[in-house]
Amino acid sequence: MGGPPRGASDRGVVGRGASGRGGFAHDASGRGGSAHDALGRGGLAHDALDQLAGPAGELLDRVDRLLTAAGAPDGHRIWPLLRQLRALPGDVLRAVLACRPGPLLAAASTARTACRAYDEARAVLADGGSWQGAAAEAYAARRRSLATYLGEGPEGLAGRMGATAGYAEAVADWIGRTRTALARTLADVLGSAEAVAVVTTRDAEPNAVVPAAAEIGARVLATVAEAYDAAEALPRRWAPELVEAVHRPSDGADPPLGPGAGPVVV
Repeated sequence: MGGPPRGASDRGVVGRGASGRGGFAHDASGRGGSAHDALGRGGLAHDALDQLAGPAGELLDRVDRLLTAAGAPDGHRIWPLLRQLRALPGDVLRAVLACRPGPLLAAASTARTACRAYDEARAVLADGGSWQGAAAEAYAARRRSLATYLGEGPEGLAGRMGATAGYAEAVADWIGRTRTALARTLADVLGSAEAVAVVTTRDAEPNAVVPAAAEIGARVLATVAEAYDAAEALPRRWAPELVEAVHRPSDGADPPLGPGAGPVVV
């Protein structure tokens, strides 16, 4: 067993994770702190991950200290995971704790309410009254153009707003699945022989339990790395439906105004 490999990149991974500057190092507020600090943010009901945050946070904080002080065994599977996520296990736990599906689901609900408002506006635009004449026809063309812009088609505001709601719901679902997967991993880790070794070792003898700490860290990071890969696919999946909706006015001339505009019969 050896300390951290001599390559500067590997030492940098551990150093950045421990100081809170890695990819998962900050929670949503940009603050560091222990896993306990992240517990309860978001104002939502606690789930299994919240319930495990206390004991899991203490264990992973100890794992982080061991990895920072003594590194991991040469060639251990934790090294590529550290390089991928740029964070230590405790940082990763805090980051996932800070992710809550509730705000995204609330935003999706607001977006769907906006869709209904667009539908109501379209209904108003469809009623052109009993106008007749050139001006009435020009205004009718503009109403049709605006109704199309507000519509449910792929280029309409209602369609794009519905897609935005769907994307928010998909991300919220990903957050929920990620929290559940991490909670399951932590439940297994907390009852493992490696956890017993890490918790019961004396601080003066860190090298004796570095393999155990590395194994715990690898299991936690592997769970989140898998979730991270799934998250990267979401923007690609939804990008075509989230392009900005652009209003394209009708090609007709502006509504005629003035004495020569012709009669308008009401």
